[in-house]
Amino acid sequence: MIDFLLGGARSGKSRLAERRAAESQCAVTYIATSQPGDREMAARIAHHRARRPAQWALVEEPLELARTLREQAAPDRCLLVDCLTLWLTNLLLQDDPGQLELEREALLHCLPLLPGQIILVSNETGLGVVPLGELTRRFVDEAGWLHQRIAEVADRVTLVVAGLPQILKGEAR
Repeated sequence: MIDFLLGGARSGKSRLAERRAAESQCAVTYIATSQPGDREMAARIAHHRARRPAQWALVEEPLELARTLREQAAPDRCLLVDCLTLWLTNLLLQDDPGQLELEREALLHCLPLLPGQIILVSNETGLGVVPLGELTRRFVDEAGWLHQRIAEVADRVTLVVAGLPQILKGEAR
């Protein structure tokens, strides 16, 4: 089961993903893609850590998401990835421009093959104005293309707006 949750910043998507993981009745492994680069990001990470149940396992992986998913997935496990847009940002900022394509394709290839429940969280960035800078335009483009491809393989896609889940694909359950 691949569950894909999209939403804007502070839309409630992570909270919904955490609730769905808790309701899965599986052992949960939280896969964090962020890197604490400054105080503000460190505070965001601390906020997310404080919300998570103590019994959940944690794997911090900013780049090699497909490898981590393959290593962690099991029929009785729920993997919660938060979030794909931070992972995408990490890859865009790498010195090797080909690493993004390799990692993206590895992720898209492995997702349908993984056992257990997979919950993917990402920021919907394509609803605003077109960004001015080259890097931000590329980020929005790459995120949009990634989201389309993940939505194709996902069993359920949910857009979260103001804390309200809107099912775009699949069953509400």
